[in-house]
Amino acid sequence: MHWIHLLTIVGSSFAAAALAFFGLTSGRKVIAQATQRSLFDDPGASCVFLFDGTDLIDASDGARALLANTPGTAEPWVRLLAFLTPRFPAFEQKFARLKELGRFTLSSVGPHPLTLRAEWRGGMARIVLREPRGELHTVAADGVSQRAMEDEIETLRHTMDRAPFPIWREDAAGSVVWANRAYVDLALIGRSAEDLLSWPLPRIFPAAGPGESISRRVALRLPGAPDPRWFDVQVFLDGIEHVFFALPADAAVQAETSLRSFIQTLTKTFAHLRVGLAIFDRQRQLALFNPAVIDLTGLSPVFLSSRPTLFAVLDAMREARMLPEPKDYKTWRAEMTALEAAAAAGQYAQEWNLPNGQTYRVEGRPHPDGAVAFLIEDITAETDQTRSFRAEQALGQAALDTLDEAIAVFSAAGRLVLCNTAHERLWSTLPPGSSIAEAVALWQKRAAPGPIWGAAQAFVGHESPRDDWTAEARLADGRLLACRFAALSGGASLVGFAPALKAARPPARPRAAGRHETA
Repeated sequence: MHWIHLLTIVGSSFAAAALAFFGLTSGRKVIAQATQRSLFDDPGASCVFLFDGTDLIDASDGARALLANTPGTAEPWVRLLAFLTPRFPAFEQKFARLKELGRFTLSSVGPHPLTLRAEWRGGMARIVLREPRGELHTVAADGVSQRAMEDEIETLRHTMDRAPFPIWREDAAGSVVWANRAYVDLALIGRSAEDLLSWPLPRIFPAAGPGESISRRVALRLPGAPDPRWFDVQVFLDGIEHVFFALPADAAVQAETSLRSFIQTLTKTFAHLRVGLAIFDRQRQLALFNPAVIDLTGLSPVFLSSRPTLFAVLDAMREARMLPEPKDYKTWRAEMTALEAAAAAGQYAQEWNLPNGQTYRVEGRPHPDGAVAFLIEDITAETDQTRSFRAEQALGQAALDTLDEAIAVFSAAGRLVLCNTAHERLWSTLPPGSSIAEAVALWQKRAAPGPIWGAAQAFVGHESPRDDWTAEARLADGRLLACRFAALSGGASLVGFAPALKAARPPARPRAAGRHETA
């Protein structure tokens, strides 16, 4: 019984060891099978991607290198599309049906052949990129990403060579270590191709001085060219080297030169004007003014040259008592705000009566690009003359109103200039500017018919030299009027009516050449 028990124990131990051996062997086979079924187990494939929709779940080392070498900061799916779409034009259309198709294979277009295989596994998309079998032994494991880098470099090289402006790099010592075709073409002007074979490349743009801005305008004088070529040169630091971009600026320089010449011409022209001109830009800062503004405003040239704002100029003029005196400052500010708005709309035109007795005519006009121009003119003499004329006219009117004779004065054009109070009492009111025909019609309404009225109309409207004449007319109520017609200077005419002091006689017919006498 003891031996039997011992044999049982030994047999059990042997069986356990055997089971352990076979279990370990089976486990290794399972692990090996699982490894063979790995999502990244694809001999010859250097790039394998695993996507859940458009979300990257995992990728091989070569695939990650490919994404890293693809420019941009977008999501991995977008960067992968940027790489695949030019090489596999039908990829997006096919990928949209991957769940339905199960798998598909595409061949690339272009000089570098690639094969793409996509398959649907467990609800996820597996994308494999591989190179032709003949090249598997000559390329590294990340050959696809290497080809992507080479394609990117080739694209950048072609792009830089086709840039229409010079681009170059300089090392820390200031030597030109790289340049694009536009730079080389400029460097070849006046030189032979052998001159460019030396290293480093020749410098054609002047070096920037210490402390100069990263953006500067440079005049490049080329051999055989009568005028320099202008460039706006910008520089950027890239590690220990500097990258330069020279943008053509000939058109800008020509436009600026023409503008300066035009402004100088305007300035010389405006310098001789007695009318003050002040132009404020869209920020309402003084951009241009002529010397007349200094004389009319009393402001110093230093202040005006500092480009003050419109309200600063108005404030200074108010302190110098060169503005109409307002009732209070708040009202004045509101008026100045309205002035600026009206000038911008082209509706400001006023006369300023200054405290010193001067009178200015100020007009505001809009200018291009939101600017506003103000015209200031001293019209004191004109205003005084107008006031004097009006005073003399009022005095003459007052003198005529004291006369008992009804008097009407007509211009050379036959329009009523003035009439006195006696005329209004006798004939009723005749509006200023009425024609001689309208005046005759009014007179005939209250007078008896007769040839005097036609003769009166002919006399006033006659342009040739005329002689004074007199006649008589009878009113409808039987009163007799003594009428006189006198030629005034400048072609004007005077017609007077007064009560007759003698018996009524028929009016005399006017003689030839405008002569008339009493009947």
